[in-house]
This record gives sequence, structure tokens and C-alpha cells, in this order.
Amino acid sequence: MRRHSLAPPSPDRLTVRPSDPADEPAALGLVNADRLPGQPPATPAMFADALAGRSRADADWWAELDPPVTVVAAGPGGAVHGIVSYALRPEDDTGLILWAHCGEQPSVARALIGQAVAAFAHRAVDAFHITSALTLGLECLPVRHRPATRAALVRAGFADGRRWRYLRRELPAPELPRVPALLVGPGPDGDPRKRQLTVRDERDGTVVAEALVGAHDGYGALWWIGVEEHARGRGLARPLLGSALATLADDLGATQVILLLDDDDTDATAQDIQDRTAAAALYDRAGFTEIDVLHAFTRPRTGPA
Repeated sequence: MRRHSLAPPSPDRLTVRPSDPADEPAALGLVNADRLPGQPPATPAMFADALAGRSRADADWWAELDPPVTVVAAGPGGAVHGIVSYALRPEDDTGLILWAHCGEQPSVARALIGQAVAAFAHRAVDAFHITSALTLGLECLPVRHRPATRAALVRAGFADGRRWRYLRRELPAPELPRVPALLVGPGPDGDPRKRQLTVRDERDGTVVAEALVGAHDGYGALWWIGVEEHARGRGLARPLLGSALATLADDLGATQVILLLDDDDTDATAQDIQDRTAAAALYDRAGFTEIDVLHAFTRPRTGPA
């Protein structure tokens, strides 16, 4: 993946300062250098939302935060080598590192993470726990593509937890079957870029399966797909997946689709793991490939309460 081309200065020659509007082109370059396959390019509008602490995804969680603080790491000549945004959640007095980009230059990653940790003093800090406006549903850090950022977090005392597998495939998907009688409606939050898919039992009209999809500028996401427990074993999952991908391609104009598959065994039951295994097999047979694994990070409180 393309990385930022400027050679990183040594840590003692980096200046960490508040971001200003003139930093936008360099900052967007850093963000887009880290863009995963299946993610739309970040735009100035998306960047403005991220700076302001706005996001369609996880909107309720963003509303719990104080206004974000965004700083950049600049070299002696003023060139921007990295950017990080962080905010306090007053309800539980926890700091959050919201997003960060540094061209995966280790010295810059350490400077940015160190600045955020220092800003929160003794508080607990979560990193990459919620989705920013800069991505399409990318909640955590893609650790294969972002090794220097991951290393800087671990070095700063963060615990590394695996959360999701990030999967992608091209569209359309004409080889997949479709549900014959499918109800397609707007998304539950009223977002015009989303569609809710519902399958009802022919006998009594009860809901037996659902899916939620969305798209942005040709990039699609499968947000949710599920078959009710009492309806499993009827062969609904694969046709519903085919219908979801057809809706993305034919209705919403997507040319590719991503999905996140839960990969966190914390508190997982045997049934959870069995369901996850079945879902992984379904997506593998449907042509999805794994692009990365996504991790969230937590640093415990230090010092006095």
C-alpha cells in the first residue's frame, strides 16, 4: 500500500501542534494513503466532519464526547508527517484516541500516541473504538496495514484486542441465488443510502431473516445479515446474501462491498463461535476475501483515582 513519501524526521525534531485549516491537504493525503480496499477516498467534507466530531456511524457514541482535539506532527520545515484526533468522554472520565494517520513512520506514530496519552494524564484511554466520518464503517485499527501505529500503542501501554475480520468482494454477484419474495425498504435510521431487507414466512407472515446494506459513492457495506433461530436450516442465508449484494449493485450502485465479521472470543458462547464459523464459510463460498483484521486498544487508568 502507498505510504507517505516524506522522510520522517527524528523524534526530537518533530513539533506537535494544533491542526489548522492549512493542514487539510497533507492530512487528507495521510488518511488516503492508509485507505483499505473497499473504502471510499476521504474527502474534505468527511475530514471536516471528523474534525468536528460528527459521524453517521456510531452517532450516539460521538454525542457522548467533548469536542475533539486534533494535532499534527510537523517537521522542521513545517511539513505535516502525522495527525491524531482525541477526545474525553465525561460520563466515565475516559479518553479516546479517535483516529490517527502517520504514513506508518514509527517516530511519528510514537509522537502522536504519546501526545494523546499525555493529554489524558492518569485517565484510562481507549483507542480506535468508534467509527469516524473518514471511513465506511471501519471501527478499529487494521493492524496488518498499520504496523507502526499498532507498535506505538503497545509501547505506550495499550492492550491489543482482536475484534473483527474485514472482508471484501467485487460486485455484482450474479452467481448467487436470490430470495424470491423479498421486502426492501429504507434503513431504520432514515439514511437514504441504506436499505433494509426482510424475508417473511409465507404461512404466518413472521420475520424469518433480515439484512441491512448501505453504499457511498460506489462503495457498499453489508451492515447486518441474520436468520432467525427458528428458521435456520431452510437454506435462507445464501439467497438472502445474494439478494443483499444485488440490492447494493442494482439499487445503490455499488461496485464492491465490505463486511465485518466478529472475531472476538471475549465472552463468546459455544453457539456464538458456531454461528461465526458458519458465517465465515458462507462468505468464503460467496467470494469474499480477508483484507485485514481490526483491533481495538485499551490503556488502563494510571496513578491516583
